Amino acid sequence: MILLGAHFSIAGGLHKAVYSAHDHGCTTLQIFTKNANAWKERTLTDRDIEQFDVARKKSGIKSICSHTSYLINLASPERRKYERSVKALEYELVRASQLSVPYVIMHPGSHMGTGEDEGLGRIARGINTIFDRTPNITCRLLLETTAGQGSNLGYTFEQLAHISDMVEARERIGICLDTCHVFAAGYDLRTKTAYQETMQAFDRVIGLDRLCVIHLNDAKKGLGSRIDRHEHIGEGAIGIDAFSFILNDPQLKRLPKILETPKKKGPIDYDRMNLNRLRSLIRT
Repeated sequence: MILLGAHFSIAGGLHKAVYSAHDHGCTTLQIFTKNANAWKERTLTDRDIEQFDVARKKSGIKSICSHTSYLINLASPERRKYERSVKALEYELVRASQLSVPYVIMHPGSHMGTGEDEGLGRIARGINTIFDRTPNITCRLLLETTAGQGSNLGYTFEQLAHISDMVEARERIGICLDTCHVFAAGYDLRTKTAYQETMQAFDRVIGLDRLCVIHLNDAKKGLGSRIDRHEHIGEGAIGIDAFSFILNDPQLKRLPKILETPKKKGPIDYDRMNLNRLRSLIRT
């Protein structure tokens, strides 16, 4: 079974996202467990957890990911921002564990002009601190590939491998590969040869056994643009073929594949549109 889904809103309750995913025929999904644009934390109630568990059982969807707040920056040189980021990520891991969500996906962070090496070191130290504080959490933290926009880190496979190597409990982290981000960072996916070379590079530097989730997004800008702008599947600079390569790659068959394509208000259900495009590419 292909694990294919999208990011769904938790408006009205965390469990509502699971039902939305089920209504779209999804077998996986991604959520925020709180407001992604605010520092204020959310404490889950017993009812929150129970409703989420009931929704998971009724829907049959067992593969669920959470994405951390956009405010978290473990590479920040500002002490207050760094400490708030560490605390926020710790809370996120606790909430995900309470919900029995197996993966928490995080953008590694931005060094804010202090240099890549220092930023990478701060990220690893922050993760080590959090893991020391949370020995009993059940979820795995995934570092997401980035486009390298601004001072964002994680835009090369080598940077992600370096962070992983500095994390003491290395078995507790993995990687989420975002197609838009890696393409914008300079990794081509558009032809079969280019796709194979990119995946071989990933396997050589990080290891495919570390890859846990894939974000399926086309890109508004070109190869190596370093600009993070998602586009509908087949309508961007990556093109439709790359998604066929991914969906039919036996090495990736069991990995959750999640859309983060644009959502717009109005009569068109863009999630359904993009999901149908992806489903049409799957060879049985």
